Amino acid sequence: MLPAERHSRIGEALRASRVVSTEELARELGVSVETIRRDLLLLERRGVLARVHGGATIALGPPTGEEAPFAERAGSGTEAKRLIGRAAAALVRTGQTIVIDVGTTAVNVARALPLDFSGTVATCSLLVAAELAERPGLDVLVCGGRLRGGDLALSNAIAQSFFADLHPDLAFLGSGGVDAATGLTDYYLDEVAVRRTILRNAARSYVLADSGKFGRIARHRVAGLDEFTGLITETDPPSSIRDAVTRKGGEVVLP
Repeated sequence: MLPAERHSRIGEALRASRVVSTEELARELGVSVETIRRDLLLLERRGVLARVHGGATIALGPPTGEEAPFAERAGSGTEAKRLIGRAAAALVRTGQTIVIDVGTTAVNVARALPLDFSGTVATCSLLVAAELAERPGLDVLVCGGRLRGGDLALSNAIAQSFFADLHPDLAFLGSGGVDAATGLTDYYLDEVAVRRTILRNAARSYVLADSGKFGRIARHRVAGLDEFTGLITETDPPSSIRDAVTRKGGEVVLP
């Protein structure tokens, strides 16, 4: 079993029971206790859990750890991301200029766009661009900048300059974490600066976040949740997050 699959299974076990045993995980996943201990140590560093004697429990505070590798994120929560992608694509109208940000959920937005959609898509993700490259009637604009592996995300001053001159009808922004008090956060400072530029110029802007992002706080703040048109997610969020989104007229969009 690949590490990404083990980590996903450990996360599922935690969500089901809130406390997991090292020995039980080793037995269920068919690996050694030492392998599970290394997995738990890594997941603790990412803020997913807190280790306790003999196992682990759900992290008590809002985590700020490391972002999981792309391969692990791409293989987890696939149904939730597909639903979010479909809900986002349903907001798009022919002839619009839209921005699709970076991340595994953003790629699902690109996949969900109707085949007959004609308009302009601007992105800082080479994965999104590749997904849409062969679509007829679609102009795909890609910013320049420094390339980050995994997500194939472009950022820095060149990317900021590109989006500073663009005024899209709709923007779909990825997320590292969504917290009622802190707002939208992410892991990479250059990409946060690009997101702020997109947000400032977009007529309407939506945060893409599956329920696993709720209550999570990544290293860098992008903006408060009341600064967006809305939040697109696969399930009803906690009341604190819903209130933070809607208190100035924002909406929560569900599939």
